Amino acid sequence: MSEFRYDVVGIGNAIVDVLARADDDFLAARDLPKGGMTLINASTAESLYADMTEVLEQSGGSAANTIAGLASLGGKGAFIGKVRDDILGNSFREDIRQIGVDFDTPAATHSAPTARCLILVTPDAQRTMNTYLGACIELGPEDIDADVIKASKITYLEGYLFDPPAAKEAFVQAATIAHEGEGKVALTLSDSFCVERYRDDFLKLLEGHVDILFANEDEIKTLYQVDEFDEALQYVRGHCEISALTRSEKGSVIVSGDEMHVVDAASVETVVDTTGAGDAYAAGFLYGITHHLDLRDSAHIGGVAAAEVISHMGARPETPLGTLIENKLKIKI
Repeated sequence: MSEFRYDVVGIGNAIVDVLARADDDFLAARDLPKGGMTLINASTAESLYADMTEVLEQSGGSAANTIAGLASLGGKGAFIGKVRDDILGNSFREDIRQIGVDFDTPAATHSAPTARCLILVTPDAQRTMNTYLGACIELGPEDIDADVIKASKITYLEGYLFDPPAAKEAFVQAATIAHEGEGKVALTLSDSFCVERYRDDFLKLLEGHVDILFANEDEIKTLYQVDEFDEALQYVRGHCEISALTRSEKGSVIVSGDEMHVVDAASVETVVDTTGAGDAYAAGFLYGITHHLDLRDSAHIGGVAAAEVISHMGARPETPLGTLIENKLKIKI
């Protein structure tokens, strides 16, 4: 049996999140699709940033948020992603290392600046994301640290990273290395617009390389081009060893072969900002299955982690998740 140094290594976009509150009129005036993620260029990023007020800046990126959540639970994580050797890049590196995550991907020195995601949170807690990928597009197969992949129980791939072409090669390379050892590969679909852009690529990746799939209801229906969640459920059953499908306030559904669990959402007093809910859920679920908990308990941990994140602005936990899980679920972390 392999000796794993890490529970999970995440591969994704290294992004600094810039969050601000906005109303629906603000989105409409700028033709921003509410609840989605739009890729923007540098000039649009600068223009939009200038219009945002009372901003909150923090390190983000979907897979990085998941690994941060894993660390908050007491898990051991690593991250692979590309930043520039600039102020935001240095800030991202310091932030993620400070919470106990190993991040050693070399910074780019001759490319676009570090990525940032401008997130507009409307009064209904929906988040509308506008992402300037910057240095993220530089990530390629040469950045995949084989030693880190082999030392990880699970290699977690972020669907958003499918936008840069070289990243697709990096994903396949990482998945191949993981499976050559004794590791598993997990994928999050990230966003229904992302799924629309790369449906065939995602299906090919699922069929050949992915053991664990994370998706929300819209993403999984978009992937299989169906109108009903139950129909998508039947399709995915044959594609992955484990599928963890989130349904917002309806909780989540876990499918593994003939096994299926419907798990209620964790209660939350006030939903403030849904940014990072899926990332936090994945963190809890991955912590559970890498610490020998069953699928139902793992889903409950994911639900509590997601509930904590949506109770405040920002995508990373403000309360240590390990303590929260022990108090709420009576599961020893």
